[in-house]
Amino acid sequence: MSLYTLGLSHTTAPLDVRERVAFAPDALSGALRELTSGRMVKEAAILSTCNRTEVYFHGGEPAPVARWLEHAHALTPSTLAPYVYTLNDDRAVSHAFRVASGLDSMVLGEPQILGQMKQAVRHAEAAGSLGLVLNRLFQRTFAVAKDVRTQTDIGSASVSMAAAAVKLAERIFPSLAEQRLLLVGAGEMIELTATHFASRKPRSITVANRTLERGNKLAHRFGADAITLSELNERLARFDVIVTCTASTLPIIGKGTLERVVRKRKHAPILIVDLGVPRDVEAEVAQLDDVFLYSVDDLAEIVKDNLSIRREAVLQAEQMISEQTAHFLRWLQGRTVVPTIAALSSHHEALRNRELERARRLLAAGTPADEVLEGLARSLTSKFLHPPLAALNAAGDAERAELISLFSRVYGCAEPPAET
Repeated sequence: MSLYTLGLSHTTAPLDVRERVAFAPDALSGALRELTSGRMVKEAAILSTCNRTEVYFHGGEPAPVARWLEHAHALTPSTLAPYVYTLNDDRAVSHAFRVASGLDSMVLGEPQILGQMKQAVRHAEAAGSLGLVLNRLFQRTFAVAKDVRTQTDIGSASVSMAAAAVKLAERIFPSLAEQRLLLVGAGEMIELTATHFASRKPRSITVANRTLERGNKLAHRFGADAITLSELNERLARFDVIVTCTASTLPIIGKGTLERVVRKRKHAPILIVDLGVPRDVEAEVAQLDDVFLYSVDDLAEIVKDNLSIRREAVLQAEQMISEQTAHFLRWLQGRTVVPTIAALSSHHEALRNRELERARRLLAAGTPADEVLEGLARSLTSKFLHPPLAALNAAGDAERAELISLFSRVYGCAEPPAET
């Protein structure tokens, strides 16, 4: 069947590896075309988030795709080998269902992953890399995820990354009402973060984004100010809490900048939550005494207790996914017999057409209709039975016994009694 998922995630690879293989949104179309245009695979879709990079593909082999993934990110051969997993057929299908349902997320049951997977499908459609098999897989995936979320409690009271950022801030500062918040970026994660922090009524909220228009749109919803990224360095010292999540491929806040910010703030503490992958803040910033820097992996401990809270919901969801995986595999396996069915249909259609043409010639020549019909039925029966009967006559004892059992099942007749 050759349906695969190849990738790495927060369960197999640390952040410094994940950020090296993350795809920027504007790079996905080119990557998908590269995968499929050279016939490496027939169909492909790429899911790239802060927690995972995965290639879903059909009609290809894993080894070339793994090499391609390293080459696409200018990595040396076998760099990713310790971290990459390859799942095929039933495991690939089950994995897709689990990911979309939030069962494989760092935040159990988080809803953002479903939207990210739908976006991955839209990219694949636009690139022309989504064929019948993957399209069917993802449509089934979205339906399963919807059922899991509506029929179980898997998403209830989910402790999201945004909520975890608020918890961190409340550990460091006695009251968020006195703190100035800076949000860097204007995507879905920053919007969610703004919602959680706004409920705590911080002293001020500022949104920094590459384009002022999009930053203003988000800022307006929360009564916040908006600035551009070019203003960031001169304004950083004003903020006590910084949450950043952009699509930048390089850090936008460096250690040198933060050293100057700390001096300007007279060593007042500053919390930075970097939700970007690749990271928006240089990792060396964590070495500064008055800066509390947290990455997406650092937040894992805060949200990990979700699993024990909703263990029953997880078991229920896993059962649903197991049943739906089996259902999808029956469809997938059925596709393997399509060529055989087409060949059999074509063969018998050709026999029918020849015999029908012969019968028409006889009728045109004046042969009685009953005689023509009798001859047509007898000839068709003989021709349809000739291949299986010839196979029986040519088979050895062991093969003949298997064919007898097979034909008895196919034609619905009783097997002859065993000879004594």
